[in-house]
Amino acid sequence: MATASKSTDGKAAPAKKRTPNAAFMKPLTPSPALAAVVGSAPLPRTEIISKLWTYIKANNLQDAANKRMINADAKLKEVFGKPQVSMFEMAGLIGKHVK
Repeated sequence: MATASKSTDGKAAPAKKRTPNAAFMKPLTPSPALAAVVGSAPLPRTEIISKLWTYIKANNLQDAANKRMINADAKLKEVFGKPQVSMFEMAGLIGKHVK
């Protein structure tokens, strides 16, 4: 009877540490409409999204029935261009308001 044996080297490839993408962390200048919400200082895209979520939660703008939807107030309506957006399309709409 032959038994199956697994050969293991014991040498796993060393895990590579993820390096952040420099372009992703580049400070971007918000448009005047977006600056009304997040401030006018240049910020990385990640910080802009973070400040938007802080604003949304502080003003209770998440839809009560569907938490993935954001109800825009007067300031956010200028940024989004419509009264309600999903959290997934929010990042895409922000791209038009940064340089």
